[in-house]
Amino acid sequence: MRFTKTAAVMAAAGALLLAGCSGGNSNTEEPTVKEEVTFEAGTTMARLHDAGKITVGTKFDQPLFGLMGLDNKPEGFDVEVAKIIAGELGIKPENIEWVEAVSANREPFIENGQVDIVVATYTINDKRKEVVSFAGPYYIAGQDLLVLNGNPDGIKGIDDVKGKKVCSVTGSTSAQNLKDAGVEVIETDTYSNCLTPLRQGEVVAVSTDNVILAGLADQNPGEFEVIDNPFTEEPYGIGLKKDDTDFRNFINDTLEKSFNDGRWASAWESTAGKVLSTPTPPTIDRY
Repeated sequence: MRFTKTAAVMAAAGALLLAGCSGGNSNTEEPTVKEEVTFEAGTTMARLHDAGKITVGTKFDQPLFGLMGLDNKPEGFDVEVAKIIAGELGIKPENIEWVEAVSANREPFIENGQVDIVVATYTINDKRKEVVSFAGPYYIAGQDLLVLNGNPDGIKGIDDVKGKKVCSVTGSTSAQNLKDAGVEVIETDTYSNCLTPLRQGEVVAVSTDNVILAGLADQNPGEFEVIDNPFTEEPYGIGLKKDDTDFRNFINDTLEKSFNDGRWASAWESTAGKVLSTPTPPTIDRY
């Protein structure tokens, strides 16, 4: 899946920075919260509905998808998707507890019950399915490369960084994909921490999903650009407790409804859609 060119990213930067200075997602409509809803006793849905709250793991450092705002509330597309799910459970946005979930702690947080779901640019793959379950996908991204503005090394794609140093995040599929391709990976805990090594010439690029890179470029106008030559497909899913089939089906049903009734598109357009074109919703994988 391709996204708008870096020029479009930069053109939208001013508007996004102004929005960031306002201290929150003021242009985002609050999601619908169901008032009359019941669930079968003993299900995760009933437990969460009866408690009136849900704990969600998301990223706090990824512009457009999950970024902590000046009002100490996360904002972005992942955040809005989580609000849609909470709303179907009858839970208001103010009753969502947000927990920072970096790439390396997503599975442990789910396994240990520290979160109820993870919505955090979380690629569905078979290895992760061994320990957690996934609903979705709700978006298909693609891994790409972020380089210094002007692309001084003339990098056109993954083949041009083989044998060179590229920064990515520990525990991410992006880091493993680079290693598999013969790239020397410098790892850190968050993608934002990759920017200083890139600025200082310690690495030739930063690599992760294109939407994340677009957000980083947007937050640092004039410094970086995205190559726009994705070399993988990354289906983003919602992580939950292993084999909680009823809850997974509920989330999948919710996602499909949001694809059809406009809520998914509205969530996109009020967040990532300020920079990226609106994609077609993916097909849910009901494995």
